[in-house]
Amino acid sequence: MINQSILTDYQLIVVIVNFGTGSKVLRISKEEGVHGGTIVLGHGTHRQPILEFLELAETKKEIVLMIAPRKIVNPVLETLEHRLKLHKPNHGIAFVIPVSQFLGEGKYEYQIAPKEGGQNMTTYKAIFIIVDKGKGESVVDVATDAGAKGATIINARGSGIHETSKLFNMDIEPEKEIVIILSQDDVVKPIVENLCQTLNIDEPGNGIIFVQEVHQTYGIR
Repeated sequence: MINQSILTDYQLIVVIVNFGTGSKVLRISKEEGVHGGTIVLGHGTHRQPILEFLELAETKKEIVLMIAPRKIVNPVLETLEHRLKLHKPNHGIAFVIPVSQFLGEGKYEYQIAPKEGGQNMTTYKAIFIIVDKGKGESVVDVATDAGAKGATIINARGSGIHETSKLFNMDIEPEKEIVIILSQDDVVKPIVENLCQTLNIDEPGNGIIFVQEVHQTYGIR
């Protein structure tokens, strides 16, 4: 059975490329009509012994996040795939996440009434795991044991009722790591269950996991 989702006229384009390529992604996307985007630094992980031996197991990455009207998403992705050669190994990946509501500037307008259906899901889903800094690699190890093929780790900062401490009467907001895993449907459940059991996610302050549908993918092998 094909999944359908409730969509707005906007989608989130996520492009993960090697360090230094993010600005090129934005430049190409703007040529196709995207108004702008955000570049986040991260690092990719590989679990191949030969790469680890050569100290290439971790590579700097740039994650480009762009909200775009749905009608230009396909042309943007096709141009990025062609110009960046995403079909070649280690050139990057791109995927699209549906947006249910969006408030922005310029020509972007707040969408209060989503539209029904109209676009099929892929066989992939994006798993997002937010944990304390230093635990990202453990998350990748656990996910890999359950069938994940790789991940991207982003440094972040969090604050919450269970996540702050005091130093000289000042709140400390601990650093976080966001792990993004793009995985096929049939291994999403084992990955999530493995992570929940190993990391005790149900306990306050141990992290957050959420899974998001993916519409299109480029550069996935």
